Amino acid sequence: MLPTAQVVGSSGEAIAAREAARHTAGAKRYKYLRRLLHARHMDFEFALWQMLYLFTAPQRVYRNFHYRKQTKDQWARDDPAFLVLLSIWLCVSTIGFGFVLDMGFFETIKLLLWVVFIDCVGVGLLIATLMWFISNKYLVKRQSRDCDVEWGYAFDVHLNAFYPLLVILHFIQLFFINYVIISNSFIGYFVGNTLWLIAIGYYIYVTFLGYSALPFLKNTVILLYPFALLILLYVLSLALGWNFTKTLCSFYKYRVK
Repeated sequence: MLPTAQVVGSSGEAIAAREAARHTAGAKRYKYLRRLLHARHMDFEFALWQMLYLFTAPQRVYRNFHYRKQTKDQWARDDPAFLVLLSIWLCVSTIGFGFVLDMGFFETIKLLLWVVFIDCVGVGLLIATLMWFISNKYLVKRQSRDCDVEWGYAFDVHLNAFYPLLVILHFIQLFFINYVIISNSFIGYFVGNTLWLIAIGYYIYVTFLGYSALPFLKNTVILLYPFALLILLYVLSLALGWNFTKTLCSFYKYRVK
């Protein structure tokens, strides 16, 4: 082999190695965290567009994930703007929740910490990890065993599904809590429980869309099966007079004591 051929071959291997390193999980994580520290590198306008379409046409949001895979070779977001805006929404809505429940300053701070680190991050990490394991273990097509669901994508799906739930239960519901929902009447728990039905239904549906958008997964329709249990619990709650929102408010007040 000529020396020039060896140089060309070595150069090609070096380029391929650098390209592979650029797409490792560690490199992607570093890039994501670096952008988190530089607001000017984040596309907040696009993140707001995603938040809007998660309510009106969530399928369009996942089409963008397809485009990212084609252009950047990853399914998960590489821009933390959505996470930043979601965190702001979470803080503002939780402060509003504390105000509606007549909590003091320190109680509201405790509630905010609970909602952020337990309800959103803690539960999110648990659900994302569980769905990542289940989808890779049982839902990957036999002929696509070389493909896998990225953990970052599983967490993005959770955040996408969590946002409509947050808006419905931590924002829209606030206007009805004191005057309608916590009253000891059928109308009260009907309105409150119906909002819970819509919010959790959104979470299930957006989660289903997230995994069904991956072409190498099969039988993703099973992710819609929890709808049956959700509707059953809804009907039972109305029959038994169980007010989900009143229970949540009592729990929040107990947690911040």
